[in-house]
Amino acid sequence: MSTAEPQPRPFAPTRDRGRRTRALLLEQAATLFGEHGFESVSVAGIATAARAHPNQVTYYFGSKDALFVHAAFLLLLRDAERLEPVGRRQRTPDAFRRAMARTALALPAVPIAIQAMSITRQRPELRPVAEQNLALLFHRAQRYLTAILELHDWVIDRPADVETRTFWSAVLGARLISESGFGDRSNDIDLAGVLTIRRRSTAYGPERDRH
Repeated sequence: MSTAEPQPRPFAPTRDRGRRTRALLLEQAATLFGEHGFESVSVAGIATAARAHPNQVTYYFGSKDALFVHAAFLLLLRDAERLEPVGRRQRTPDAFRRAMARTALALPAVPIAIQAMSITRQRPELRPVAEQNLALLFHRAQRYLTAILELHDWVIDRPADVETRTFWSAVLGARLISESGFGDRSNDIDLAGVLTIRRRSTAYGPERDRH
């Protein structure tokens, strides 16, 4: 029986380099799109920032549109994480609702994600990217909300998955209306009222928020 050491597969280093190149392209694209917008960023500019070749964008993502959709949702998921410490600092349901609404509406990635979703309407092959990332957004939000409810012994008036999907749908819808030029500000919409989070009822009836 041979005692020779098994040799590593020759394609493993190539695969690792490919993953690093793809991740770097995505990271640089997210930075550039976030700072300058879709129209002002070129494939060549992204490749240069990532120290890659423009044809590698096509190889790993297929097109600038596809790379933008991936980058937009990466930005949205990262921005959504900024809500979590904001919510944890609140001590009443009312303060929590207002803080979450105000912060979510101001997230810079929200209009970028809306633009990405508009692209997927014209590019059906990109819809699974949006669907998967929205599902991840909703799942993380549900997990976070469940933890907040347990931490403070607060309750909501509907299932947690419905609460979080409703909230994020309202966020995206409010910004879409604002970005479309209808109305002066997205915060004119009562997004805080979308959330049903409240104190648990006692034998004397629902507790009022203490400010």
